[in-house]
Amino acid sequence: MFELKKWDPLKEFSGIQRDMDELFRRVFGGLTPTGLLRRDAFRGEWYPAIDCYMKNNQFIVHADLPGVNPKDVDISIVGNVLTIRGERKSDIEEKKEGYLFHETSFGAFERVLTLPEGVDASKVKATYKSGVLEVLMPAKAEALPKKVLIEIEAETKKAA
Repeated sequence: MFELKKWDPLKEFSGIQRDMDELFRRVFGGLTPTGLLRRDAFRGEWYPAIDCYMKNNQFIVHADLPGVNPKDVDISIVGNVLTIRGERKSDIEEKKEGYLFHETSFGAFERVLTLPEGVDASKVKATYKSGVLEVLMPAKAEALPKKVLIEIEAETKKAA
């Protein structure tokens, strides 16, 4: 019997991308279109993923920093701009003997975020746990999201 699987149309593109990468690797010697688009292909450039949200009257920023020593992270706030910068250092020798391939990115990074109005940047608190940096700032009532109700007007039909 055949196994039933849910069709994922985006998965079809991964095969095409793999084929195109192979074509470019053969023609251009490893300089793939993916390598051109992924900034981490250029040595020393990578950008950690960041989530920002409001919860319990707090503005919260999560930055994924796996492999980064918290001592190598600098957080600063100037006006309403939060800057997180740091460096993930490589512990791999330059020879890379025994590696089949190497995709991990290393080097300096910097993320700059504009803080919403009403966030009290003077009471910032930062913690680092399991590779995730969490930055907390209290938010005043005017910074919190507000729900706006939409009034719907009844349509009048004209007699024909």
